[in-house]
Amino acid sequence: MSEYSPSPDSAPRKRHPVRAVLLVLLTLVVVAAVAAGGYLWHLARTFDNGTNSIPNAFPANSPEKAAAAEDSQNILLLGSDTRDPASDDARSDTMMLVHVPGDRSGVYVMSIMRDTWVQIPGYGESKINAAMALGGVSLTVDTVQTLFDAPIDHVAIIDFEGFKGLTDALGGVTLTNDVAFQSEGAEGEFFAAGPITVEGESALKYVRERYAFTDGDYQRVKNQQAFLRGVISGVLNKGTLTNPVKVSNVVSEISPYLSVDENLDASEAGALAIGLRNVRSGDISMATLPNEGVGTSADGQSVVVPDYAAISEIAAALDDDNMPAYMAADRGN
Repeated sequence: MSEYSPSPDSAPRKRHPVRAVLLVLLTLVVVAAVAAGGYLWHLARTFDNGTNSIPNAFPANSPEKAAAAEDSQNILLLGSDTRDPASDDARSDTMMLVHVPGDRSGVYVMSIMRDTWVQIPGYGESKINAAMALGGVSLTVDTVQTLFDAPIDHVAIIDFEGFKGLTDALGGVTLTNDVAFQSEGAEGEFFAAGPITVEGESALKYVRERYAFTDGDYQRVKNQQAFLRGVISGVLNKGTLTNPVKVSNVVSEISPYLSVDENLDASEAGALAIGLRNVRSGDISMATLPNEGVGTSADGQSVVVPDYAAISEIAAALDDDNMPAYMAADRGN
């Protein structure tokens, strides 16, 4: 009997389970990368198409950034009651200097009260929120740069109406309210002391109210800081950044109410977000620009008198990229 010899067609095929698994994984990675790329492209397009660009946001001459602070970012965040920052009746009722250190270890927010009496370049002394009406965003930037003797890298203006959409996209913002109050007006709302959640129109009432307080704008600034801290906590602690739908909703809701300088596009904003990926709500420090209380200007206006000695310390901290040390010190702010 002749020995059976299998034909080439009937020969058993070699199996390569490792190779097969690797090919499957590689395919999944490619598909995921394409999907992620499309998602990121969608977010970038939504941001760039939705936001308003602020032309000529910066003055012709700005302070040079100190070598030690070369990698840091100073962002001027303004809250306005109009979507158009070039409008003649635009006002910057909310003003915050947001400092991001070079090592991206945290975020430092300095609120500047709207009635702070400062030198406005070319116009003499006035309330700081008058800079917008006198010379638009560029003069506002120039005024803040003069105050701190430090350059502003980016400017962002949010229309207060955007707060409503932002809170809706986050499913509400939970914050700690220091003082119970009833907002003014026929449709006033009561806000209890302690942890509360605001959403939609309630958020707008919360951040704008000042007449309900004996110290007026002082408490309003504290409330705005509480709201901002609640937003940050909501974004960082509720899994928002890992939820594509939520991220997309936030970007879609807020971008139509956001105006940014021409250099703050999706690419720049994305790079900053990546740099801050390890920052948590506990890494956010907030303070109010030091002042000496309420005074009266030469023309009889009630104004907030800045503490220039303390401001010079802030300027030095910005130059040295050492805001953590400044904010950690107890100065009674």
